[in-house]
Amino acid sequence: MKPIIISSDKKSVQSYKPVVLVTGCSSGIGLAIAKTLHACDEYRVVVTAREKSIEKVRELFMDTDRFIIHSLDVTSDEDRIRLYAEVQRHWGGVDILINNAGISYRSVVEHMTEKDEALQMATNYFGPMGLIRLCLPHMRDTGRGKIINISSVSGMLAMPTMASYSASKYALEGASEALWYETRPFGIEITLVQPGFIHSNSFRNVYHTDLSDPTRNWNGPYCDFYQNMTPFVERMMNWSLTTPEKIAKQVLTVMKTQNPPLWWPATLDAKVFYYIRRILPRRILLPILYWFLPNAKNWSKDFSHRRK
Repeated sequence: MKPIIISSDKKSVQSYKPVVLVTGCSSGIGLAIAKTLHACDEYRVVVTAREKSIEKVRELFMDTDRFIIHSLDVTSDEDRIRLYAEVQRHWGGVDILINNAGISYRSVVEHMTEKDEALQMATNYFGPMGLIRLCLPHMRDTGRGKIINISSVSGMLAMPTMASYSASKYALEGASEALWYETRPFGIEITLVQPGFIHSNSFRNVYHTDLSDPTRNWNGPYCDFYQNMTPFVERMMNWSLTTPEKIAKQVLTVMKTQNPPLWWPATLDAKVFYYIRRILPRRILLPILYWFLPNAKNWSKDFSHRRK
């Protein structure tokens, strides 16, 4: 993206106000990005949230000549097309797309259903890809653009009880890597912002399937997985020094940086895992990580028929 350049010597003078579209702005990182961009007069901004959450956003912001609030269900092709058409009529198109909206299932693979898998992928992968396809023609026509996909450390390394979430982030990362090649000749830049554990209450917003519902099924062969992983994730998030606001500032830095890297680890743990997985072969790394998981050596001890 060329209107704002961060370099070692000087910054360029911005000659126009890029149009920024941000999804998932009712809480967490998305809300922090919305607040950050609301204070940046050099951008025209469209922030979105699902219909049932949009009032939370409207309580914090008002529509202005450079800041607009829209409802958007990222899983709906019709909704995505409708929103983009409105942005196109209003401002001509999107110059910077920030795919932030996402959900996370807490469930072992055996407890997921096709319906749950479909919602996970529709929100975290199919929705972002649909928006990217809508935004690309305008970006190609103008010869510039930025696509910032909010990924996760779970897109680097998977964790038990989060298989489907990791799968959706792995898919987003793979597609973004291919996009890096495909959009490079057109002046369009792709970046994956990869947060790890963030100090927030987002662990309370996880989705459960009927079989992984903690009020009903924290027993049986996988009870140790749920009983250990859920408080472990909560603990790690409470200990983290990284807030959604710090991630939002990094997203703004990516927006202002000419030719940012494809991968942008956004927390200390993400940076550590980013390099560790490149140094250690997976056959060595995975047993080490397993050893560090809480009480993992005793998981499913009472249910296992594993042969010695």
